[in-house]
Amino acid sequence: MSESLNVLELFAGIGGLSLGLQRAGMRIVGHVEINPFCRAVLHKHWPEVPCHDDVRTAITWWRSTDRPRVDVVAGGYPCQPESLAGPRRGTDDERWLWPEMARVIHAIRPRYVIGENVLGHRTRGLRFVLRDLERLGYTPTPGVVRACEMDAPHPRPRLFVLAHANGQGRPARRWLEPAWTAPVRASRWPTEPRVGRVVDGLPGRVDRVTALGNAVVPAVAERIGRIILNHHESR
Repeated sequence: MSESLNVLELFAGIGGLSLGLQRAGMRIVGHVEINPFCRAVLHKHWPEVPCHDDVRTAITWWRSTDRPRVDVVAGGYPCQPESLAGPRRGTDDERWLWPEMARVIHAIRPRYVIGENVLGHRTRGLRFVLRDLERLGYTPTPGVVRACEMDAPHPRPRLFVLAHANGQGRPARRWLEPAWTAPVRASRWPTEPRVGRVVDGLPGRVDRVTALGNAVVPAVAERIGRIILNHHESR
């Protein structure tokens, strides 16, 4: 039986990334999420997993008691600084929280790192992420995964950065389709009919709709998890 990898997820939302990684065979050992509604969802589905409310104090929280080892630090750090739908202030935006994730990585020293963001990230902040990971002693690889590749009826492309600690096996330069050249093949997919049904039964619950919209598609996260496990087992 292959070794299980323990995951600490930052910016966890309602746990779409955790759910997929768990389905791939990983074990979730901690969550960090600032939104109270999302924390309630996490507690419902992972009642045994400790959850903290602020990435800025996550290191102190994690070290405050005996914890399992962390093999994977994962997180979809906020996309608003990079989203094409906003002003794109990038690293000047107060919501640019990648440095906080980098501090957690530096303190905990996981074997693997998973970062997730929108496609706009590749033209601005991504270079800082790759630089920081390399300085921390990791080999990072960015790439694009689309929900439609997992049989979803919509493209929903997302940029992922996968990294492994130097010394953790062979470099994985082809983990994902390269982010630099990956086209967004939205034209192949018509608008999903009655997409509003996603929020049926949730009238007036903006928090739920927002949480769903921000969540990583679990099937995509599962693919990411299997890529990492395959790399880990091939060392």
